Amino acid sequence: MVPHLVTALSGPLLDLEEKILAATPAIERWFRLEWQEHTPPFYCSVDMRNAGYKLAPVDTNLFPGGFNMLATEMLPLSVQAAMAAIDKYCPDARNLLLIPEVTQRHPTYWQNVARLMQIFRQTGLHVRLGSLSPDVTQPTPIALPDGNMLVVEPLVRSPNGRRVGLKDFDPCTILLNNDLSAGIPDILQNIHEQSLLPPLHAGWALRRKSNHLNAYDEVVKKFGKLIGVDPWMLNPFHAKCDAVNFRTGEGYECLAANIDTLLAKIKKKYKEYGIKDHKPFVIVKPDAGTYGTSILTIKDSSEIKDLTQAQRDKMIVIKDGKEVTDFIIQEGVPTFESIESAVAEPVVYMIDRYVVGGFYRVHAEKGVDQNLNAPGSQYVPLAFAQQHAVPDLKAKPGTAAPNRFYVYGVVARLALLAASLEMERTDPNPEVY
Repeated sequence: MVPHLVTALSGPLLDLEEKILAATPAIERWFRLEWQEHTPPFYCSVDMRNAGYKLAPVDTNLFPGGFNMLATEMLPLSVQAAMAAIDKYCPDARNLLLIPEVTQRHPTYWQNVARLMQIFRQTGLHVRLGSLSPDVTQPTPIALPDGNMLVVEPLVRSPNGRRVGLKDFDPCTILLNNDLSAGIPDILQNIHEQSLLPPLHAGWALRRKSNHLNAYDEVVKKFGKLIGVDPWMLNPFHAKCDAVNFRTGEGYECLAANIDTLLAKIKKKYKEYGIKDHKPFVIVKPDAGTYGTSILTIKDSSEIKDLTQAQRDKMIVIKDGKEVTDFIIQEGVPTFESIESAVAEPVVYMIDRYVVGGFYRVHAEKGVDQNLNAPGSQYVPLAFAQQHAVPDLKAKPGTAAPNRFYVYGVVARLALLAASLEMERTDPNPEVY
């Protein structure tokens, strides 16, 4: 079921949608050729913003935690995609070890883990959960809201020190659903005989958003040339500042200068395309980290100097208590979409190179220029894959929801391709990639 969207009637992105639909054969061929050269991440989710005048990914997560939010109709496609992904790394796989987050206490996260286990069990694998928590010293049950139960078990290293598994369970593949914000634990180091997916350098202990954004710049330039659109229509401007200390004010000059530069570039684009209904703004957020923490919406560089103590405190520490000093400044993309008067943004999920579903993140208390990944957000599942696979090429732009979701799938795959380039270029052991 597709929820009623304001945009389904008002029809933004008409020109971009029309060009993408007209170029569908060329686009799909282009992706096929790119995937011959690059390996997609094992799985990925992409937060997107549809502003009406542009459609852009604003966050790319390589450890997606919302598979329980996908429509149940998408399960068969997820299973097929998972089969294709596993075949690449371990065609004779029997056992899969799934390592979840340590600090998650929210039941919806464990529902996500249960959905992942369901998907991989339906591929024919034995799936068990191994915990990185030092508190898990024996099989530990976790109750789910639906009455089912998960069991997490302590990880063990093999006698030769080259493999990781559980007691009496030796997996071919280890799937991380833990983003390693707290660092890379010793037990996951130097694993030589198993596939560890995603690789360790995909975790936030090493990964940086600025590397991803630079790779996306390259991908979207090529794509824009392919279909004849300004890459800016698909890409927020961005900049980076290191050594920022919100306690002492160190690095504020860098932030202010880059904010001014980006706002000037955005204003120039707004003038070029006659955009008068929106005031340019930027988002300041950590170069590493997730969960929607430590994020500021800024409309003038002077706001940096006038932050309240609470705002500064929020910017100092991210998930798992890690202090942050490196930040990116990203062009703010307002959302044009709403569901029942609450602002909404699409999130697209992929396994391997396939779009397997998505949902709308909805927040009734946030504005069109604010971060929606915050307490109080709700989720409306969408059967993305049906529309992604079969766009209505005869429909007029702006009149068919299937076309909008196909376009979302295309842009999400651009971010996926950028993530594959990012992983290649940041791999500490490229010879074994």
